[in-house]
Amino acid sequence: MMKSVCLATLAASAAAFAPAQQGRSSVALNEMSKSIPFLTVPEKLDGSMPGDMGFDPMGLSDIQTDLRYARWAELKHGRVCMLAVTGMVWQEYGAHLPGDAYATTDPFEAISSVGFGSNIQTLLAIGVLELANWEETFNGESRPGVVNGFVPQWWAKISDAQKDIHYEQEIVHCRLAMIAFIGATHQSFFFPGHKLLDFTAPF
Repeated sequence: MMKSVCLATLAASAAAFAPAQQGRSSVALNEMSKSIPFLTVPEKLDGSMPGDMGFDPMGLSDIQTDLRYARWAELKHGRVCMLAVTGMVWQEYGAHLPGDAYATTDPFEAISSVGFGSNIQTLLAIGVLELANWEETFNGESRPGVVNGFVPQWWAKISDAQKDIHYEQEIVHCRLAMIAFIGATHQSFFFPGHKLLDFTAPF
């Protein structure tokens, strides 16, 4: 029984990261979710967004008037987590700036060791980016996640089909990064001194 439950859970998790079919114009009545086969697809998850596999067991899409903002939030959190996980690994294994303030390999100790000045610079940079995209996030009409000034030149040279692949890949990586960040955070808190890429038993 336990094996069956574990297999079902793993299958649902894998389906949530699988490529979604594009172009479903509407959700058929009582259509079953591909990620959670025993639940029906929520009405607003019609497959028009990259990465949409009908995964909404808590029904959060039902209380969202516009899923565009929800996708903006998902992409922002995912991008931050991709940077955070990379930063945590780099803090433990990569090169550091000279000086005692930057010497620690503990990702969370580094926050306090660099001092107020470095932290406020980071917060101000985040604030500037948020303010620059505030109107577009809440009231804009462009595709969620498009940040003005950060679109590479090669993007205009690829086909729409290639763009769809990149959109799908990004949201999958965002979701994996959010899970990875939660795992890395818990490992750092519960097993201090045990590095993130050390896969030996911590006890």
